[in-house]
Amino acid sequence: MSHTVHGAKGLHKQAAIDHKAVAHQQQRHEHIAVTAYFHAEHRGFTGDDQLADWLVAEAEIDAALDQDKDPSIV
Repeated sequence: MSHTVHGAKGLHKQAAIDHKAVAHQQQRHEHIAVTAYFHAEHRGFTGDDQLADWLVAEAEIDAALDQDKDPSIV
């Protein structure tokens, strides 16, 4: 949900929220990349399964992040 905020304080607060979301996405991406690497390492880096490694890692990281969410926050 997007809110229109008027005034300098409101804009600063909105920017901080956006920065936090970007940082979260960057951290998520890094976790997926590391997990995908470990999947490739586990199979001995054989074959051309980088996409499959990424998709499995993405599902694992997203499932872990979903478990960490507070259900009272919607």
